[in-house]
Amino acid sequence: MDTTNSRLRTDGTRATVQRHLEAIIRENRFTIAVVFPFVGAVTLVGSAEGLLPEPLAYNPLLILFGTLVMRSPLLVGLLPKIGWWALGCLGALTAYTYAIELIGVRTDWPYGAFEYTIQLGPMLLGAVPIALPLFFIPLVLNAYLLTLLVFGAWTETPFVRIPVAIVAVVAIDLVLDPAAVAVGFWAFEPAGVYYGVPVSNYVGWVISGTVAVVLVDLAFDRAALLERVRDCEFLLDDLVSFVLLWGTINVLYGNWVAAGVAGLFCLGLFRTDRYDREMIRRSLPG
Repeated sequence: MDTTNSRLRTDGTRATVQRHLEAIIRENRFTIAVVFPFVGAVTLVGSAEGLLPEPLAYNPLLILFGTLVMRSPLLVGLLPKIGWWALGCLGALTAYTYAIELIGVRTDWPYGAFEYTIQLGPMLLGAVPIALPLFFIPLVLNAYLLTLLVFGAWTETPFVRIPVAIVAVVAIDLVLDPAAVAVGFWAFEPAGVYYGVPVSNYVGWVISGTVAVVLVDLAFDRAALLERVRDCEFLLDDLVSFVLLWGTINVLYGNWVAAGVAGLFCLGLFRTDRYDREMIRRSLPG
């Protein structure tokens, strides 16, 4: 009886905390999903162009804080669906993320020769950011969730949802890498044909994206996850932030193909009503 009561109290506390976190996200959706990415774009471009003073230019604490804030709708939205099994799969994905990036930096495989040109916070073994999973894993989750939402019943078969999610992950990097190279996050040597990014990078993303998508697919009950992403209006706000941040940077640097891919994600988000009326209303002047 004591064990049952303790479990009920724990469940009740978790539900209370979840409701509180969701309320915070809902009350601040526009700030998180629109204001933060635009401020981030201005700050990163200002850093790259030498327009910001030294304490602010490429400030790793600001970069990490802004990233965490923009990730918060995804983290809070998925929290009820993360049990021990999902936690184990995501832990394995975290270990894989570090391993494949360390291999990439040290051996130039599978992405091609590249190096981080600024420190995105503390570095693991002096080579890759400790916060790397915070940068990479949400991109995979966003791609997977958007796949479920857009394709619906088609995703009941793994022969559809896994390949489509992998394509979505690679498409996300078609937006990310050109913009990140433009603002000096990392650089490829030699520079590639796609706004400084080599084709080998995308071969690497197919490899790493495949492993990541499979682990995410194993982590969650797909039907329950699809129900959650349909019911939780802010669950894909992190993808909204991503499109606005990196899409804006690509536009500013004239990376028009990358900006066009960002536009395709915008269409998918509009189609699934992720830019809802409240967010659009609050974005208008007056």
